[in-house]
Amino acid sequence: MKQLISIAILFASISALAQANYSISGKIVDELNQPIAFANVILMTPDSELITGVSSLENGSFTIDNLMPDVYYLKVSFLGYKSYEHELHISQEQTLPVIVLKEDSETLSEVIITNRKPTLKKEVDRLVFNIENSSLSEGSVLSALKNTPGVLIIDDAISVKNSTPTVYINGKKIHLSPSEITQLLESSTANNIQKIEVITNPPAKYDAESGAVINIIMTKNLATGYRGKYFTNYTQGVYPKFTGGLNQFYKKDKLDFNVNYSYTDSKKDRYNFETINYYDGNTIDEVWNTELDRDEWSKIHNINFNMDYAIDDNNELSLSSIVLLNPVYDNRVFSDARITDVNNSPLYNYGSRIISDGQKEHISLDIDYLHSFNNSATLKLNSHYTNYDYNRTQNVRSDYFDTADVFGSEFPYNFQTAFNTANSQNTSIFISKLDFNLPISEQTAVSSGMKVSRTKTESDVLQTNLNSNTNATIPSGGYSDFYKYDESIASGYLNVETSWDKWSFSGGLRAEHTVIDGHSLSANTQVTQDYFKLFPTFNLNLNVSENLSLYSNFKRSVERPSYQTLNPFNFFLNDNTIVTGNPTLQPAFTNHLVLGTTLNGNYTFEAYYKKTKDSFYELPIQNNTDNIIVYTPINIDNTQEIGFDFVTYFNATERWFLYFVASVFNIKNESAIDNNEVTLDQWSTYGALSNDITFLKDRSLNANLSFVYLSRNLQGFRLSETILTSDLSIKKSILNKKGTVSLAVSDIFNLNDYETTFRFNNQNNRSIIKVDNRYIKVGFSYAFGNTTLNTNARTKVHKEKDRLEKE
Repeated sequence: MKQLISIAILFASISALAQANYSISGKIVDELNQPIAFANVILMTPDSELITGVSSLENGSFTIDNLMPDVYYLKVSFLGYKSYEHELHISQEQTLPVIVLKEDSETLSEVIITNRKPTLKKEVDRLVFNIENSSLSEGSVLSALKNTPGVLIIDDAISVKNSTPTVYINGKKIHLSPSEITQLLESSTANNIQKIEVITNPPAKYDAESGAVINIIMTKNLATGYRGKYFTNYTQGVYPKFTGGLNQFYKKDKLDFNVNYSYTDSKKDRYNFETINYYDGNTIDEVWNTELDRDEWSKIHNINFNMDYAIDDNNELSLSSIVLLNPVYDNRVFSDARITDVNNSPLYNYGSRIISDGQKEHISLDIDYLHSFNNSATLKLNSHYTNYDYNRTQNVRSDYFDTADVFGSEFPYNFQTAFNTANSQNTSIFISKLDFNLPISEQTAVSSGMKVSRTKTESDVLQTNLNSNTNATIPSGGYSDFYKYDESIASGYLNVETSWDKWSFSGGLRAEHTVIDGHSLSANTQVTQDYFKLFPTFNLNLNVSENLSLYSNFKRSVERPSYQTLNPFNFFLNDNTIVTGNPTLQPAFTNHLVLGTTLNGNYTFEAYYKKTKDSFYELPIQNNTDNIIVYTPINIDNTQEIGFDFVTYFNATERWFLYFVASVFNIKNESAIDNNEVTLDQWSTYGALSNDITFLKDRSLNANLSFVYLSRNLQGFRLSETILTSDLSIKKSILNKKGTVSLAVSDIFNLNDYETTFRFNNQNNRSIIKVDNRYIKVGFSYAFGNTTLNTNARTKVHKEKDRLEKE
């Protein structure tokens, strides 16, 4: 028994010794014996499997703890220096000799050239635009998108191939309405962006609503430590705008933590001039010329929080949240309407003053769990919740005058009208997702998944008329309502990617079952939808030779109306101009086919055909009986589009990178409007030219000059006239490259305003629209802490949130 106890003690001692934890420490300097801060220090197994890593401190020192006795491979690297590699045998605490990194001038020069100019790559289903460290990275994310090939931004509306894209960040869909996406991207800095993917044919794992996808990829690396950045910019357009923010990122061992806060205080101007010809039968009865001058005040607090925790080598838990607070969202509209007969003889006129005060609050939360199997398969679970509140009051006052501009004279209209409206909307979104990815071989991978979502929204509007004599309020039943909307979607998908010889293929099938119930209580109307649809997608590519490839892709997608678009409430721009929703809108289904070829890797030619059933657009429908124009979305029975695209990009010189995109396309719309069959078609051209140039010997000055041209084009049944956007951005690194000053000029030639016409049968109106998009912006940012770190900043997104609101 004594011998057994002695043997047990001996084995326990050996086991305890074997499990002892040791540490190593050292210091990193350059050839002038100056310490190198924030160098990457990585420990690997002899077969190059990563174990752990740290960054050196300001004095060049580093320490790695909790090491088991074993043989390790040490690698030390820093930008512009040759890597240091050494084998270590750990059996006790060790202080390593001073590590001297030698400068690698060739590598440094090459890296600087690569990082300072954007690059463009055309893949079979997407364009990949790399902007890391270029002058475009110093502005806002929205400005970077504005200069991305194939992306068009007009009046803060983002479009790709004449459709609204779904915006993703690091593969996660943004859970915001279109207007809030614009606010988020405009208030977020682009200096963490690595590249932007414009995916025109997304695979089946994306929602069926993702007809086109913009995926913004943020940068990452293995270094640990702390990084912070402060940024601010001032914009002067018609009115000034200020944005400031702070980004904090911490990475240590298993934990990544990022929080980003920004505040934007802005005032925007929008001017419309409308001419409406109202008919009495087939004859023009009255001509209305109306000026609408709208000012919008907005104060936005934007908070984005992300935390990733590696439970172990195979399991990771992530938490992310968006808080978008808009405590001030006010509008002031001043309207002047002058009414004449067809011979331009004055009949009367009136002026309106509209005061609208609103507040918005958006809070969302995502929880993700990722499990990695030993065979490289992955399983990911996601749960999402969004709560959205929007409240708005509106005060409308109008004074009428006769032909001599005398107030209150006798004519068939009241000399004054006054009414108030109060609107509120609350939306809740619940989503659960599961995605499984299985690599079968080096050439083949299979992915599948399922998703369920539930959306509930309640909206109410109360209008009260004001008695001009007694100032008493009188409820107006005609414009008051309570609207409830309930939507459930269940979906699943299967996708396969494979390659063989000179071929590559990816294809999948997505199935979605949708149930919708909309109920207007005051009008006692109910709209229900229940449908099951399949959405196939495929990409096929053939590399004929090193310099020639052929490809084809197809996708079927759906676009569902936003929740605000379905809301039947009214927003008044004056007594006779109303903006309202349409609860009877149907979803739009699109089939999109592309054939293309790429020559020498830099020249791409594409032809495409797109057919959509029940596409919807907001159109100005005029009521010729009551002389009222109502901006409301309607379904268009059939839309066909054919187009031809050309893309090229190359280095004009060592310091000058250039890309050019050109497109010629035809859109044809057919539908019944106001009980009349209408057919319109229009050929249009689109072109984009971007120049990126690097200056100075140290390449610390970068500039981008870009132009986007769009000729007359068809938006629903509205013809929109030619526009030209022109933008210049300049970036200069200062303070040992920790600080950056920037300058941006938008709409240099003031040709971004546009004109639309809506003219057929007894519909005859025209609008000239001037938006506040000509400005000068100056900015400054300063990075502190470990500036070599790249954050885990991202924004979680789901398609349901894109539909929260349409302005």
